Amino acid sequence: MLKSLEGNFDNEEVHELLTKHFVELRAASPKGSAHVLDIPGLKVASIKFWSLWQNENLIGCGALKFLEKGHGEFKSIRVHNNFRNQGYGINVINHLINEAKMLNIKRVSVETGAGDFFLPARKLFEKCDFKVCEPFAHYKKDINSVYLTKIINTY
Repeated sequence: MLKSLEGNFDNEEVHELLTKHFVELRAASPKGSAHVLDIPGLKVASIKFWSLWQNENLIGCGALKFLEKGHGEFKSIRVHNNFRNQGYGINVINHLINEAKMLNIKRVSVETGAGDFFLPARKLFEKCDFKVCEPFAHYKKDINSVYLTKIINTY
């Protein structure tokens, strides 16, 4: 059974996973095209963050940034290396979608990279019925970015 914890930035494993995420995405993104948030960036009031656990093992994490009314953006979705390629990414996405529903978010969007490094992320979002869209919120057209969105049914 999976459990989720909101916040939890002080947990050593969560901190390590987010740091690795930040370093890898910065390295894989051309200058000016990296939109990954560091830990202080995830702690702002307009963002909710969760870590997902199976027993005492960190599966992954993700965040929801509130944009305009009814629209949110997924940020910092990461699956721990021990759980990659086993279907856990869908668990993380579904958890974030369920949290968004409870917060009355009707549309969720995400920005990810266009390069080969980001192909697994793009495949995961496609598997979860996200569709390519135009840039949203503060984003601009960028050949290094792919923008995806999904309408969700709220409770």
